[in-house]
Amino acid sequence: MIRKNTRYGLWVSVRKPYEETVERTKQALAQEGFGVLTEIDVRATLKKKLDVEFRPYVILGACNPTYAFQALNAERDIGLLLPCNVIVYASDAAGATIVAALDPVEAMKVAGNDNLRPIAEDVRAHLERALSDIEAG
Repeated sequence: MIRKNTRYGLWVSVRKPYEETVERTKQALAQEGFGVLTEIDVRATLKKKLDVEFRPYVILGACNPTYAFQALNAERDIGLLLPCNVIVYASDAAGATIVAALDPVEAMKVAGNDNLRPIAEDVRAHLERALSDIEAG
């Protein structure tokens, strides 16, 4: 079941190992037309830069080119809000992993451009399908 634990994010919790969930997330995003443009290993970065330990945590910069093109045509500077960030991290619950995505409808509100809403709603539907697919397994 997709949940909203913040005003700006959608998430699911799965009972699968972190590494497996990262790969499954990339596959589910690809099935919904998203490419992963960036991958930031937060744990490794914090270890390298601050010499601190952190839970396994990755930020995926996901982009659906069709919708990105539509959004950029509706508002050129909307690239400041792209790509859609999707995070995967080890949960506090043993053996569980969290997958969350920025809610594009909430993110696009900052632009104040009503032409972006239908695009954001379509993107959210794709992200919700990807999250449901990840959760189903």
